[in-house]
Amino acid sequence: MNVPASTPAGAARPLPGPPSLPASLRARRTGVIPGLKYRPVAPADPAKAEEVDRRLEAWARELDLFPPAWKGDFAGFQFGRAVVLQHPRALDLDRLTVAGELLLAENLVDSCYCEVEEGRGGSRRDLGARLLMAQSAIDPHHGTARSQEQWRLGMRADGPLRSYHWAMKDYAEFATPSQTGRFVHDIARLHMGYLAEAAWAETGYRPEVWEYLVMRQFNNFRPCLSIVDAVDGYELPEAVHARPEIQRITALACNATTLVNDLYSFTKELADDPAHLNLPQVVAANEGRGLKAAYLESIEIHNRIMESFEEEAALLSATSPLVERYAQGLSDWVAGNHEWHATNTHRYHLPDYW
Repeated sequence: MNVPASTPAGAARPLPGPPSLPASLRARRTGVIPGLKYRPVAPADPAKAEEVDRRLEAWARELDLFPPAWKGDFAGFQFGRAVVLQHPRALDLDRLTVAGELLLAENLVDSCYCEVEEGRGGSRRDLGARLLMAQSAIDPHHGTARSQEQWRLGMRADGPLRSYHWAMKDYAEFATPSQTGRFVHDIARLHMGYLAEAAWAETGYRPEVWEYLVMRQFNNFRPCLSIVDAVDGYELPEAVHARPEIQRITALACNATTLVNDLYSFTKELADDPAHLNLPQVVAANEGRGLKAAYLESIEIHNRIMESFEEEAALLSATSPLVERYAQGLSDWVAGNHEWHATNTHRYHLPDYW
């Protein structure tokens, strides 16, 4: 990916980086972030989560998805528990398993293509081309017989491509064409967000808060929330899903749950890379605050977005039982994902800010 070495004319100037990671971040606590707005949920059914994990690991091993650097990460991520929490009204275990396949595939692409870590193979410079090929794994090539056969062979090249390709095939077995098209579109949104974040990292650009929030509306969990109706065994019709007010509550739900990730993964990311972009870092750099004050302000930004989602979703839910069911699915995913973050002590710990 080729990006300009300097800021374009008229663009905001890069800001100085935030303060260095303070020693207080080495003192960790676990549990729910104090002051964060969320809906409590029941714990995941352990038997159901274990069965989904068993199926997912068998699927991943059969397709040889994991590079050596992923050894030991599968159990720690808790994919089965994640999807059981996120889709409490799922029609059956088969659909929950496919939700897990898609979640695993998205994480594999992010980890192996976007994360520039030793042993993972990620690279910012050729990320656009790699993500284009990944997009084609779920949005098939149509051309000559020869090019289509070459494409099919190309989709076997590595774990990320295989994971996208076969997870999408499994999803399409029960999702409608409009639901699969919706997912393809939202993965493209995700890839755009990956590219923006990579471009900023390569040039050292520090976005303003509003710019960062725009990026996170693309680089977020939207593909996961795109499938809530299909996993629950019904379809929100395309004409309804496309309505601006439905798109807005979808975006608000996705943005709120993505900022939850920023807040819970804060210490983990900064321990690995003190310059890693997340909302508290961006607030600190823009407003000249310390990381603690910026973190607490980021909680308030999340809460305002969450309140807008809840208020607007409630109003729309009163207009139609089908819209109510869809809004409930969004809310279930947001709440379940928060529970997964707050209780996944293998991955997440909180800063000592309270």
